[in-house]
Amino acid sequence: MKQALVVDDSAVIRRVAKRLLETLRFASVEAEDGAAALDLYAEKKPDLILLDWAMPGVDSIDFLRNLRKLPGGDQPKILYCATENDELLIGRALRAGADDVLFKPFDRTSLQEKLEDVGLI
Repeated sequence: MKQALVVDDSAVIRRVAKRLLETLRFASVEAEDGAAALDLYAEKKPDLILLDWAMPGVDSIDFLRNLRKLPGGDQPKILYCATENDELLIGRALRAGADDVLFKPFDRTSLQEKLEDVGLI
């Protein structure tokens, strides 16, 4: 079973994402901020990371840059989860290491399509 890491400061979003991922046969762990996510990444080495665009502490761009520098940090597919189509912010995320963008609110179908796009299913 593939492993996912859901990084979002909203417990509701994390819970919904986890349930959707389970229907797509992913086990998942959750982090509420970038610092906790970096720790979980080191422990779990997930195949997929769903990364919220706005988080307290280590922000998403810093998280991306830091993760991609770690041993094996080039391996996970990262879907940058945004609430609006801000081309500058999305461009920064893609340059920092995100593989694709997933717009909120997302459902099983849109998540599945993105997972197919990045080659995870």
